[in-house]
Amino acid sequence: MRKKTHLGRRNFLKTSVFGMFGAGMATKTGWAQEKESTQEQSKEIKDKTQPKIKGYRILGRTGFKVSDLAIGYIQDEGLMSAMLDAGANYIDTAESYPGAHSTISKVIKGRDRKSLFITTKMLMEGDTSKEGLIKRVQKALQELDTEYVDCMMMHMPDKIEMLKNEAFHAAMQELKSEGRIRFVGVTHHGSFWLRGPEETMEKILLAAADDGRFDVFLFAYNFLKMDQSEKVLEACKEKNIGAVLMKSTPVFKYYVIKSRLEKLEKEGKDIHPLYKEGLKRYKDKFDKAEQFVKKYGLQNPDEIREAAIRFVLNNPLVNTVCCSLNTYDEMERILPLSGSKLSDWDKAKLAAYKESCGELYCRHACGLCEPRCPQGVPVNTIMRYFHYFTAQGREKEAMLQYAAIPGERADSCHECQGYCEEACHYNVPIQGMLLLAHNQLSMV
Repeated sequence: MRKKTHLGRRNFLKTSVFGMFGAGMATKTGWAQEKESTQEQSKEIKDKTQPKIKGYRILGRTGFKVSDLAIGYIQDEGLMSAMLDAGANYIDTAESYPGAHSTISKVIKGRDRKSLFITTKMLMEGDTSKEGLIKRVQKALQELDTEYVDCMMMHMPDKIEMLKNEAFHAAMQELKSEGRIRFVGVTHHGSFWLRGPEETMEKILLAAADDGRFDVFLFAYNFLKMDQSEKVLEACKEKNIGAVLMKSTPVFKYYVIKSRLEKLEKEGKDIHPLYKEGLKRYKDKFDKAEQFVKKYGLQNPDEIREAAIRFVLNNPLVNTVCCSLNTYDEMERILPLSGSKLSDWDKAKLAAYKESCGELYCRHACGLCEPRCPQGVPVNTIMRYFHYFTAQGREKEAMLQYAAIPGERADSCHECQGYCEEACHYNVPIQGMLLLAHNQLSMV
């Protein structure tokens, strides 16, 4: 059930009710005329109060003019429709997102299909023969109820060699010739360590740029994670590849983890000594972060989140930023950021946040600590699932994916001396965060 209400919708309902009980109710004809007039007035009010997309950028070699704010993971049909009404025209989805294709099919029905750029993604798992991949694309088209997708992406390849999968490229070429897909892309936001010593996001995407057959990249980039990503952005510019971003607002965990810590302390559960030590190291960082929050009088993460979005939009090499939204209030805060500039005050807030809270963020697509883990815990993957749970409202999905991890999970971190923290280049208290992630994702 939606807890927060869209301002435009409130105005619409208020105006409609007023008109219904006005003088136009005297006759059917008068009622019809009054209803039509009320609808026109409501539309005018809605148009004035509803924020709109103001920025559009060319998506690399596709030549498509995309909105600078894109539709990421949104489950609510009304919310997605409102984003489209506001001018967003890039939709990101995947065959592995539960029910996402069906939701999109309902929302785009009756809209000008050529005005939208729809991207979906396939993991290179299951049937990866040419025929199998073609069938999977056909299924996606059927679920989306569209004749074509604008971009079909290879989703999170583990190794550079996967980029050269000839069955994949043969399937994509055939589908292109049939008009079923227009472009091909690749995504990456970190490795899954249990599958072996994978290459980094940077190496894989730079190899994809050199390959020449990928038109659009979707990858992680934010004000706390720039090192690998900026090289990828430069490659996109050089090769005229579309640059789409995700994981651009690394700020929610402070607030979510704060409530979780308080709950654990209040419950007073018997916790393993190493768990307590890991949490203590985490809490030392947390206390430092809380000083920053109090100093700047911040009431919620939206204030930093908005500056974080402006930061990535301030980079001219970025084409669009995927936004995962759960409420209309979130949408109303994000839409005015379209076409906006990064202010000096934004820069100051982000710099202070990085100094005070940056050590609470396990960098997406990093994985530098994983080779040091004697248990082979897939740190990057677990923290990504934790991000889905805490930042995107995908609790059930995150818990199911965490439960499906083969081999060791974060519960084994109870018996460890913290090799991951010793290896972390960013001084993140990752052992404590992994233990919290396990506590949250397994609901123990």
